[in-house]
Amino acid sequence: MLREIIVVLLIGLLAWAYQSTYPPPPKICGSPGGPPITAPRVKLRDGRHLAYKEHGVSREIAKYKIIYVHGFASTRHDCTTATNISPEVIEELGVYLVSFDRPGYGESDPDPKRTPKSLALDIEELADHLGLGEKFFVIGLSMGGQVVWGCLKYIPHRLAGATLIAPVVNYWWPGFPANLSKEAYSLKLPQDQWMLRIAHYTPRLTYWWNKQKLFPASAVVARRPEVFSPKDLELLPLVAKQKSKLEILQQGEFESLHRDMMIGFGKWEFDPMDLDNPFPNDEGSVHLWNGEEDRMVPVSLQRYIAQKLPWIHYHEVPSAGHLLPYVPGVSEAILKALLLAGK
Repeated sequence: MLREIIVVLLIGLLAWAYQSTYPPPPKICGSPGGPPITAPRVKLRDGRHLAYKEHGVSREIAKYKIIYVHGFASTRHDCTTATNISPEVIEELGVYLVSFDRPGYGESDPDPKRTPKSLALDIEELADHLGLGEKFFVIGLSMGGQVVWGCLKYIPHRLAGATLIAPVVNYWWPGFPANLSKEAYSLKLPQDQWMLRIAHYTPRLTYWWNKQKLFPASAVVARRPEVFSPKDLELLPLVAKQKSKLEILQQGEFESLHRDMMIGFGKWEFDPMDLDNPFPNDEGSVHLWNGEEDRMVPVSLQRYIAQKLPWIHYHEVPSAGHLLPYVPGVSEAILKALLLAGK
């Protein structure tokens, strides 16, 4: 009898453990009980939809066409290049921007098969659906900046230029010297070090780790003040005005935040430091911007990437943190460096 009770308890414990690691299904936009569809969307090759938002001058008269990739815990509404630059400058330059919800965020369908390559192909499809022409520019912020590495790898022939703003690094990219990545990794808060380990080594447990209450989960998700630089803390009220706050997680945390972690810090199929110059004849340019005091993305690793890839134009802003585009004048400088390079 005792043995039977123990067996039942073990089965119950295993069932509970399995259930606690298995995320609930996402609430797909437009599905019964799911959030409504309010944004224009394009249908992709596999039947998924990407929601997008247009900014600046019209596509028909634009001199420059840019696809903007938002960061972690953001949506299409948070296009810092459009919102932190005066409309007059955008119009004077003749800039058209389109931002889109990355899969699982906002009103874009989740993609359980998401990879760095699939994200780059999503961007290419979006450009073709909108008729942006043979070549277009890409700008990505933070986790969106990391997505731009995929564009440089998989669709370089479609790019007129690219900018990575405080792009998130993967500490396990083989191009980093072990001592350098280890030192940078040690600067993270202990709870974020654990989150990164889980996402890299046991991605199946990412959902459980971020939902359990036994140990502190991600400080970045919780927006703990320790993850921000002094300059970032001054700028946080501007970020708090995000129009998309209610939309970010409306389809669920797993297919947005947690899958971002799993892909961003998982095992990549390529190393950005092995990339070739996409513009060997200077027909375009690639820029990487980072704040000197960024506590989320170690500046030491960005400097190393710029050293390994001398064709990247590296810009380091003194005293700035991760909220670099919100520093007055920086977003305009980022845009002009990309569009007017060599002119």
